Order: sequence, then structure tokens, then C-alpha cells
Amino acid sequence: MELTAAGLKAYDGSDDGKPIYVAIKATVYDVTAGKGFYGPGGDYCMFAGKDASRALAKMSKSEEDVTGDLDGLTEKELGVLDDWEKKFQAKYPVVGRVV
Repeated sequence: MELTAAGLKAYDGSDDGKPIYVAIKATVYDVTAGKGFYGPGGDYCMFAGKDASRALAKMSKSEEDVTGDLDGLTEKELGVLDDWEKKFQAKYPVVGRVV
């Protein structure tokens, strides 16, 4: 499945009838199993329905960091992002890509 950033936003957990998606490096994961974390009121709800690459790389929950833009990240931050990507790959199914 291919989703635009606007299309991804529809899977932010606000509609109980839809799954919750989070993207990392444009790969979309179904994180519904982690609803307690990514659903409304969860510790990581700001990532739901978005590409959270930059925020995960920077270990940030700041709204301005919740983007797929990797420009200016340090090697260390990119390494942190790679670690997050591996965790998501092991835990959540891939359902598509952000285009």
C-alpha cells in the first residue's frame, strides 16, 4: 500500500475502526498492537499517523521533530534511528510506504 503523508494521518488512532500506523524512513508499520503506546493519550501518540524518523533519531517527542526529514542528523542519531528501525521490523508488520 502506498500512502501520502496526508493519507497516513488518517491512521493516527483517533478512529477506533482503523489501525494505527507509524512510518520510519518512509516504511509504514501497523503499530495497533502497541495501542497503549501509540493510541490517543499514549506516551508516543505524537508519532501515530506520521513518519517519526527524525524524532526517533533524536530521541525527541517534540512536534517539530516528528517528520521524515533526515537532513542534518549526526551519524550517532542515524545509528539510533537504525536501531529503532530494527525494533519496529522485529515487532510490527510492514503495511506500506509513504510516497
